[in-house]
Amino acid sequence: GAAGGGWAQVIPMEDINLHFTGDFHAIGAANNLLAAMIDNHIYQGNKCNIDPRKIIWHRCVDMNDRQLRFIVDGLGGKANGASREDWFDITVASEVMAILCLSKDIDDLKARLGRIIVGYTYGKQSDNTEKPVTAGQINAQGAMAALLKDALKPNLVQTLEGTPAFIHGGPFANIAHGCNSIMATKLALKLGDYVVTEGGFGADLGAEKFLDIKCRFAGLKPSAVVIVATVRALKSHGGVAKADLEKENLDALKKGLPNLLQHVENITQVYKLPAVVAINAFPKDTKAELDLVEAECKKLGVNVALSEVWAKGGEGGKALAEEVVRLASQPNQFTFSYDEKASIKDKIEAIAKKIYHAENVNILPVAQKQIAQLEKLGLDKVPICMAKTQYSFTDDPAIKGAPKGWTLTVRNIKISAGAGFIVAL
Repeated sequence: GAAGGGWAQVIPMEDINLHFTGDFHAIGAANNLLAAMIDNHIYQGNKCNIDPRKIIWHRCVDMNDRQLRFIVDGLGGKANGASREDWFDITVASEVMAILCLSKDIDDLKARLGRIIVGYTYGKQSDNTEKPVTAGQINAQGAMAALLKDALKPNLVQTLEGTPAFIHGGPFANIAHGCNSIMATKLALKLGDYVVTEGGFGADLGAEKFLDIKCRFAGLKPSAVVIVATVRALKSHGGVAKADLEKENLDALKKGLPNLLQHVENITQVYKLPAVVAINAFPKDTKAELDLVEAECKKLGVNVALSEVWAKGGEGGKALAEEVVRLASQPNQFTFSYDEKASIKDKIEAIAKKIYHAENVNILPVAQKQIAQLEKLGLDKVPICMAKTQYSFTDDPAIKGAPKGWTLTVRNIKISAGAGFIVAL
């Protein structure tokens, strides 16, 4: 599950990992209500002139069910709707999830829901007769917001030691922006002296999107960054097979360390934020391995703290907490990795070259056409949400370490107008 482990977990774990407070069910219901209203709008006369072949809004279900990924629905005659191709996403991939997490309040939520582009009209892009159709045009935003009114409230839980925590939202960091809600973060800032929030899936995905998307929308300025690593993962990046990760291997660790160091430099050099590396301790980690990681990080001016919270709870994180407090007391010059008013191509290249350390970006013809369409519609001056593998800095999950001289390939560009960002796949 997603509630931690050992002495480093939040409770009630079984509720969090199952239905919890019903937020995901509400998101799924709102998503599918919009899907039903689109089809009903077409059935009732299609005042918005929606082309059924150009509907881009997906239904969703909160499980992996490959049988539902691509379907044909609306069968059974005219009374049961128009037959068309359709597909299901997993709930956390729904734009409604991203909207919930990026909304500042119920009014902002309703406005964002109304901006969702659900499809396009009959017509051609070439002569500008094809137009986007939004959820607001079929008057879906009010009913959707009503379904989400309670889900918008952050959920208060606690650690095993009684420290309060908010768990709210769950957009994936490889296909969405990977952060909890703005409302939960801002509420925590009102209630606590220090707030720790997660940007999942590494500093190239979760942290990049937290900093370039969430902080931009919410007006947040982080005080410090904790980069979490394990000796095991670094040895994996150095070429060690999973079965051998518990054996000391300083040579492999040296080969894998550039991956961690590149994450560190992204935070300190690109975003201008102070950072500490937290090594999640495993029983078979050796002193020589831990010393090597510490020595290499210190060359970049970044301290390393051994985190033993799994085994010892809060006491095992004391050294890390003290370093975070020290860093948070220092001024920083936080900056974004790109200007959101730049062109789509320039923003993608900024992320690819500054964060992923690619040499070139290859935008395929289909994606180039999609970019041209978004620019024509005036929907291009928003942040970029990169959909990329979390297993590598590159777009190939098999390539480990910190490769240089590679080319990022962009196959597809999609606007999430309600969330307020462009997804580049």
